[in-house]
Formats: sequence, structure tokens, C-alpha cells
Amino acid sequence: MAQKAQSPSQTLAAIRTYLAALPPASRRALTELRAVIEGAAPTAEPTFSYRIPAYRYSGRMLVWCAGWNAYVSIYPITPAMKEAGGAELDRYVAGKGTLRFALNAPLPTRLVRRIVRARVAEITAS
Repeated sequence: MAQKAQSPSQTLAAIRTYLAALPPASRRALTELRAVIEGAAPTAEPTFSYRIPAYRYSGRMLVWCAGWNAYVSIYPITPAMKEAGGAELDRYVAGKGTLRFALNAPLPTRLVRRIVRARVAEITAS
């Protein structure tokens, strides 16, 4: 079944509700992660999909991001993102298409910026 489109205000309300339900450390980390994503893709539109925050770029899904008790995550990790992240990405890979960033370590902002920009380029090229 197709997901019903939300208005921008509904999207922002859903994201605020999601963030409010997270433990404080996870909320801070996810807020930082979202800021890095927004900085790397300033024209990306926030959305709420699969019950987590996400971003849409040029009508296509850019990335999803989520907060957990011990880490924050980005999904999916495409081949272009893997290539842009190189060996530095290996320590954050959790499964086939997920990156996990531990809450007890600094967010690798340069890496996140690089992989999000690679995803933007991938969408633009297709």
C-alpha cells in the first residue's frame, strides 16, 4: 500500500514527535546528524517515512536516519556512498545497507558530508 503524502507541517510535527521520544543522548546525536545531512544537501526536503526521519532530493529518497539507545543510523548505503566513504566507512557498516555511529564517539561529520554528497550526485546522474 502506498504511503500517504504528508504536508510540510505534518512532516515537521512527526519529526519533532519522533525526536522528543528519543533518549537525550540519541536526540542530540540525531539532531547533529540531521544538521550535517542538511548542510551537505541544502535543497533536500525533510520527510518522515517508515516511521523515521528521512530526506528527499529531486523527488527521490536521499537517506533515512534514525536514533537508537546506543547509536544513530543512516540508510541506505549505496555503492556510490561506499565508494565515497572508502575504508573509513568500514568501521561504521552494520549490515548490508546501514551505517551506525555510536553515541559515545564524535560523529564523523566529514565522512557523513562526503557520503551524502555522493548520494546527491548519484541521484542527479540518474
